Amino acid sequence: MKNKSQQLLEDKKHLNHYGYAQELLRDMGGFSNFAISFSIISILTGAVSLYGHGLLYGGSGMMGFGWTIVAFFVLLIAASLAELASAIPTAGALYHWAAALKGTRIGWYTAWINLIGQIGIVAGIDYSVALFADPLLAGTFNYTSTDTTILIVFGIVLLLHGILNHVGIKIVAKLNDFSAWYHMGVVAILVVSLAFFTKNGLQPIDYLFQVGKTFSDKPYFLAFLIGLLQAQWTFTGYDASAHTIEETVHPRVRAPWGIFNSVAFSFVFGFIMLAFVTLSIHDASGAVKSDNAFIYVISQALGGTFGNIVLWLVTFAMFFCGLSSITSFSRMMYAFSRDKGMPGSRHWAEISRKYRTPAKAIWLSVILSFALALIDYITKLVNPNAGYSTIAFLTAVSVVGLYVAYGIPIFLKLRAEAKGDFLPKHYGPWSLGKWSKPINIISIIWIIFISIIMVIPPNQMAAYALGGMLVLLILMDLGYYKKHFHGPQAALEKSIEEIKKLEDEFEHGNH
Repeated sequence: MKNKSQQLLEDKKHLNHYGYAQELLRDMGGFSNFAISFSIISILTGAVSLYGHGLLYGGSGMMGFGWTIVAFFVLLIAASLAELASAIPTAGALYHWAAALKGTRIGWYTAWINLIGQIGIVAGIDYSVALFADPLLAGTFNYTSTDTTILIVFGIVLLLHGILNHVGIKIVAKLNDFSAWYHMGVVAILVVSLAFFTKNGLQPIDYLFQVGKTFSDKPYFLAFLIGLLQAQWTFTGYDASAHTIEETVHPRVRAPWGIFNSVAFSFVFGFIMLAFVTLSIHDASGAVKSDNAFIYVISQALGGTFGNIVLWLVTFAMFFCGLSSITSFSRMMYAFSRDKGMPGSRHWAEISRKYRTPAKAIWLSVILSFALALIDYITKLVNPNAGYSTIAFLTAVSVVGLYVAYGIPIFLKLRAEAKGDFLPKHYGPWSLGKWSKPINIISIIWIIFISIIMVIPPNQMAAYALGGMLVLLILMDLGYYKKHFHGPQAALEKSIEEIKKLEDEFEHGNH
């Protein structure tokens, strides 16, 4: 059994093997690594903010069947990613895995697709906070909640998340630890409240599994598939355990378990929560027609004051979720920028000597996320009858961006194994063994399927946005990066002396 000093030395050697210095502060334990992914998944964000979307398209059966179906396939994807994290423990994660398995250009595209998904997920999470906080504040301070006031609250939330992430990983790690317990505690409060204090009692259990009824104008089967966005967006961001891998002690074991367990625990707690919320519904049609279906259901079930207290507890859980998401986004951007994969990379790869955090990358994450929501806000001002919701747009962008980025290294691993380039000796201590290939194949099939479902009408705006971004990436690649981007392989050219000098500067330099 190694002591912490010995383990830190071993972890640094694994990182140095890939040509990188230990610049970030490695201080996260196994629970903290799990907590950041669990907090980003945040069943009290995804499942709650898109509750109306799921109910609209799939009815009550979406909560029983839709949640379970998506969770099963996501567990397989999480296991596939966990295996790669154990093999290649760097903060670049998806991007670095893809580059190592295929080459620099596919790695570059993977990084940018992941970044697009990260912009969407941060924007979607913090916009969810605003969607809940603004109406609650409006009721307290007697003003009218509008798209404009929601955007203002959204900007304030992003600003707070930027500040907290800027001042240090120790603070964020402690808040993430607290967030994991807080999520479980709020779910418990919500479930107990609905089980014992619902005004009109609970529906029979089979209500949770009723299929065939949709409140949309689409055939039920198609509507049900569209409604899967609720669960699929909830189960995103668990790659955060890999993006914080260079800040985690004993990462080749703890980060993979962080990825897998965050999905598993979210499935269980999320199913219990959704079950009681759905069984408390007595006016599904009214919930679907309301501005916020979840707020409507809780208010009807628990009454005004008590309902508002529960809703504020849920909103704070969303706040913690957004905090973790900025952490993950900025680490991915930092890792990509240190390999000079972005315009102005030297800035985004810069580490604050005082706080040991990628400060500039953190603030760029905040700006890009706000810009995505602002573009959507302006679009809806120009065309008020656009026919889609902001939250559906943001979440669809993040789902497709992230899951395509998840799928690329999994596919490349399968391809490398078929060619004999990725052998058992390349696996880390966390491995799926003989189950690796079938699990990887099923994961790829689900990613392709769900990426198509997420951009069909009424989410076609997400397809246009993603298509436009892809065109921009191709132009960037052909115009500059094809010749000038050398990928993570360039880091391997650093000598041991260069790496050690850089590490010494951070350990003994000005803080």
